[in-house]
Amino acid sequence: MPSSTLRNTVAIDDYLKTIYHHTEWQPDPMTPSQLAAELGLAPSTVTEMVQKLAAQGLVSHRPYRPVSLTEEGRQRAAAIIRRHRLIETWLVREFDYAWDEVHDEAEVLEHAISDRLLEGISLRLGHPTHDPHGDAIPDARGEVAREPFVLLAEAHLGHTGRVLRVSDRDPALLRALEAEGIDVGHTVTVAGRGAVRVDDGATVELPDAAASAVWLTA
Repeated sequence: MPSSTLRNTVAIDDYLKTIYHHTEWQPDPMTPSQLAAELGLAPSTVTEMVQKLAAQGLVSHRPYRPVSLTEEGRQRAAAIIRRHRLIETWLVREFDYAWDEVHDEAEVLEHAISDRLLEGISLRLGHPTHDPHGDAIPDARGEVAREPFVLLAEAHLGHTGRVLRVSDRDPALLRALEAEGIDVGHTVTVAGRGAVRVDDGATVELPDAAASAVWLTA
């Protein structure tokens, strides 16, 4: 694939992934200004690309309105996210990467491996349904299954839930939470503002950023 074509493909995938991610764990649609901020691009650049994506049938958008994926766009986004999350899971399970180390590696590899290798990885791993951060891995049809969830910041005092997902945006936060025994699969009880009891054991104070980065079973 020529380098210019690859760059264009990667750019399109980045837009579609970002829109897909936005509504995975909350219901509000993504505005063009949010998309620009998330991608670190000028609003005019994003507007031009959104128009191109709309012309290709990948997004739906009207001026001054949110951007949403069409079914074709959702399928393409789900396919690249499947690649990314399977690779993250593979790196953790097979190569002893820590969960805070895999995102950037997967960003590179998701565009480099063949479909055949990807499905071989899935088979070897037993067709996992979630990555190391608790994000759902779309199946080969682009479908996902999620349990009812609540963001830690919105959980009431005394709420007990299993950690479903921890955002991978901040590697330092991932390391801090893991040091306190808070990662996917552990049970926590909200013990106060910024504090949880872990697995019915010690109560720990959390970094401020944790409230908006941890999701529990509802």
